Amino acid sequence: MSTSTLLGVLFGFMLFVGAIAHETDNYRSFMSLSAFMIIFGGTLSTAFMNYQYRYVVEALKAVINMYKKPPASRESMVQDVMYLIKWAYVVQSKGIVALEQEVKATRINNPLLKFGADAVATGYESHKIKEIMEIAVESAYERATVVVDVLKNMAATAPMFGMVGTLVGMVVMLQNMGEDMSKIGKGMAVALLATLYGVVAARMVFLPAALKMEQNEGIVRHRNMMLAEGLVGIAEKQSPRYLQDRLNSYLDPSMHFSIDKQMH
Repeated sequence: MSTSTLLGVLFGFMLFVGAIAHETDNYRSFMSLSAFMIIFGGTLSTAFMNYQYRYVVEALKAVINMYKKPPASRESMVQDVMYLIKWAYVVQSKGIVALEQEVKATRINNPLLKFGADAVATGYESHKIKEIMEIAVESAYERATVVVDVLKNMAATAPMFGMVGTLVGMVVMLQNMGEDMSKIGKGMAVALLATLYGVVAARMVFLPAALKMEQNEGIVRHRNMMLAEGLVGIAEKQSPRYLQDRLNSYLDPSMHFSIDKQMH
C-alpha cells in the first residue's frame, strides 16, 4: 500500500467534503446521477473510441493500483542486485552451464529478470544479450506509457464533458422558464454539478493516476536498465565485486549493496 498516495487522496477528499459540510447540511444537493453519467459515461466512451479495449481496462486498473506499493521498490531493487551478484559467483566458479539450474532454483518475481537470466544461461554472447535486453526494456516501457496516455486523455476529456453537462442543464432550465419553475433548479444543478464532477474527476482521479504511473514506470525502466547491465556483466564473466560496483552506480548511495555485509 502506498501510504503517501492514500493520505493524499483522503486529505483531498476530506477538504472537499469538509468545505461542503461547512456551508450546507443539504448534502444531497451535491449528488446528481445525470451529471455523473454525463462525465464518466462520456469520458469512458471517448476513451474506448480512441484506444484499444485492453489499454482502457489497464488504465482503469491503474486508478486502483496507484494506491498499491510501487512495483520497483527499494527493497526489490536491492534483492535483484543480490540475485545478479550471486549468479556472478556461480558463473565464476562453475561456468555458464550451472547458471540455468541456479535460475530455476531461485524464485524470481520479475519476469524481465528471468527472461534475461534464461538468455544468459542459453549462452548468447554479451553483445547479443545487451541487444535483447535493450529491446525488452524499451518495449515494456512503451507499452506502459500507452496506459499513461489513456489516463491523460481521460483527464483532459472529463472537464470537456463537464461543459456538455452544463449545456444540457442550461437547456433544461431554459425550457422550463415560464412553465414549470420547479424544474429550473434541477436543470441548474445538473449544469453546475457536471462541471464540478468533471474537474474533480480530472484533477483528483485520472491525472494523479497518470502521473503516478508515469513516475513508477520511469523507475521500473531505470531498474530494468540496471538489470540489463548486470546480465551483460554476467555474460562477460565479470568478477562479482566489479559487478557490485557497476550496479551500485545505478542506485542511491543509501541503497548500495555490499558483498562484505551480506557475507557477515
